[in-house]
Amino acid sequence: MKLLSVNVGRPKAVPYTDPKIGVTGIDKRPIQGPVQVTAPGPKGVGGSGMAGDAVCSLAHHGGNDQAVYAFAREDLDDWQRELGAPLSNGMFGENLTTQGVDVGGAKIGERWRVGADLIVEVTSGRIPCRTFAGEMAARVPDGWTEDWIKRFTTRAAPGAYLRVVEPGEIRAGDPVEIVHRPDHEVTVAFQFRAVTLERELLPRLLAAADALNPSALKRARAYAARGSQDA
Repeated sequence: MKLLSVNVGRPKAVPYTDPKIGVTGIDKRPIQGPVQVTAPGPKGVGGSGMAGDAVCSLAHHGGNDQAVYAFAREDLDDWQRELGAPLSNGMFGENLTTQGVDVGGAKIGERWRVGADLIVEVTSGRIPCRTFAGEMAARVPDGWTEDWIKRFTTRAAPGAYLRVVEPGEIRAGDPVEIVHRPDHEVTVAFQFRAVTLERELLPRLLAAADALNPSALKRARAYAARGSQDA
């Protein structure tokens, strides 16, 4: 298991993001050399955990629980075959393009060592937004990305958001090692299905406890509470 590339993005003006902001950092590109990764701070204040990487909409992206975004090259390859268009590393807005890592099968709270020092923890899957859909429509031939949000959601291979447990420096080619795997059923794919198309699964997310992204944990608790009141 390893990093194929480390990707960062700079602000880019586009017509398909929040018009109040007007720019997005979704256009990530592989870079050479080392990148420092640290916890960026609370959501709404902190941006990306990756040095040199832009997060333009702090209300929806970035912060400690979404400090780094990882996506498997194998999943990119599946989409590449389906779309019939080349998908470069970073094209889904991911900071880390991995090889040999079962990102969708990673458990919430699972910890990875990346390179020599960085320790990250899996918090949730990525929910697709209109900026992602707009970026895909702009970079993939016309027609193939119609209903992109629905197609991406149905696939339930969303990539994983990571929080930084121990900061460190990483670069392309670094090994990825699982150093802790929790004893529960809540994988990234399971969590994503629960908060999108299969909400009856939400109470089962509670097994991941505080390792889960706080917004998803809040939704799971609220859904479980409603269910107990109806019983």
